This record gives sequence, structure tokens and C-alpha cells, in this order.
Amino acid sequence: MSLHSLLAKLPFGPWRNAGPVVSVVRLSGVIGQGGAFRPGLTLAGVAPLLERAFAPKGQAAVALIVNSPGGSPVQSALIAKRIRDLAEEKKLPVLAFCEDAAASGGYWLACAADEIWADESSVVGSIGVVSAGFGMHELLERHGIERRLYTAGDKKVLLDPFSPEREDGVAHLKSIQADIHDAFKAMVRTRRGARLTGPEDLLFSGSFWAGRKAKELGLVDGLGDLRGVLRGRFGDKVRLRVVQAERGLMRKLGMRAGLGGPALDVSLGAQSLAEALPAAAVAAVEERALWSRLGL
Repeated sequence: MSLHSLLAKLPFGPWRNAGPVVSVVRLSGVIGQGGAFRPGLTLAGVAPLLERAFAPKGQAAVALIVNSPGGSPVQSALIAKRIRDLAEEKKLPVLAFCEDAAASGGYWLACAADEIWADESSVVGSIGVVSAGFGMHELLERHGIERRLYTAGDKKVLLDPFSPEREDGVAHLKSIQADIHDAFKAMVRTRRGARLTGPEDLLFSGSFWAGRKAKELGLVDGLGDLRGVLRGRFGDKVRLRVVQAERGLMRKLGMRAGLGGPALDVSLGAQSLAEALPAAAVAAVEERALWSRLGL
């Protein structure tokens, strides 16, 4: 039993008038495996936070702060499912609050909540699937570089960026995208139901909107911020229990790897750091591209 639970049983003390508790979990960043300096949102990383958020007995609700341009559909689905499993197990309502963006996989996460709230300027939606890459074969030819690629299985490499684009490869990719899109749409239909008011060919087109329009389309339930909405729902004495990742001493002493990013462990050796930097640079570019698609 927690200290607060013990104190609450006493017939005296200021805790007798304490308000209801709402646990708050922040889901921020690109969804999926990230770089060494900016790890993305994955079930493995988020699950301990969710377990701690849903653990206290007697709390009023769990709130999710979502700020993500999307990323891995698999990790989006896994995290959303864990949220729903815990909500049903603990019989707790879940409220999601969109910050800069709850787009693509970010909106998938928001749909795990029973209610979705957004700011007027939040970017919401992008219910679609995207794949991006480059075609480098002409560059290789121009510089006299011969591509040597050997496979067992004629479809082992369908989308090699250093070879001419194959029609069967593009068709296969679009088929996979369609399957993922169908799963995404099913999630939104299941969670939002009759609250969706916009036509499906618009809602599921991959487009995105600011908060007010998203509310008109039924993608969110209302406009507001976490503190204001929770006070209106549970009273001015509501207490927010922020659940954050625990960090060791070395990580607390580490230097920051960017605004809002995780600490860089100072125990990294020079060789490890040299190996990590290129991967971190690529991850940063990919992350920037995801945000840029939303105009952010």
C-alpha cells in the first residue's frame, strides 16, 4: 500500500481534502527504433511507464500527452494495444491530449484513449501510409560504378535503391501499404465510431488538419489543454501524477543530445561515439523529414 493510501485512511491531516489523482504519461517523438542519442517510441521503452501510470489504486483517470508525427505502424499498434489492455484491466478512462502533432502513428496512439483533446493549432490526422527512398542507379552509371547484387529468389530484392525501379517491386510495396492502411482505418473506426462525421474518402486520404477542423470531422472530441480539461472534469483540486522514465546517475550527469532529447551517457568511449554519430545524423534527418511533412 502506498504512503498516500495509508495517510488517506487517517481521520485528520490535509490529505483528507486532497483531490483525485490523474497519472500523466508523455508520448513524444518519432515512433519506432531511433538513434543512439534520440531513441524513438517503442513498446519496450514505453511499457514500463504505462504499467506505472495505471498501477495506483483509486486514481480517476490516465492522461496521455501525444506529440508525434508518426513512424512505425507496428510499434504504434503495439503501444496502443497495451494502453487499451491496461485501461480495460484497471477500469480506468484514458484521455489523450495532442500537442504540436498527433499525426499518422501519433494519431494511432491518440485513438487508444477514450477521449481525444487538441489545441486549436495542433496538427491531427494523416491517416495513411508512406514509404520513401532514393534511386541511385543513374548516379552509379555516371561515375562508372558497377552494381553487383546476387540473390536466391527473384523477389529477394525488389526495391534496391542502387538498381532501376521494378514495377513488380512497386506493386508489392503498394499492396503492403494497403494492408497497413486497412489496419489503421479499422483502428480509427473502432475507437472513434459514430463520432467520425467526415466522409471516409477524406478522413482516410492521408490529409491532416488543425485542431478546430479535426473536431468538426470527429477526429477529436474537443479543444483544450490537459490542466484545463482535467480541472473541468475532476475539479480544481485534481492532482497530476507525472510518470517519467527513471535515469541512472551517469545519464543524469550526461550532456543533452538536443532539445527535449535524452541524455548522452558520458561513459561512451571515443570509438563508440564515432560509430554512433553517423547513425544519429541519419536518424535526425529522418525525424526532421517526418515533422516537415506536416509543415512543422
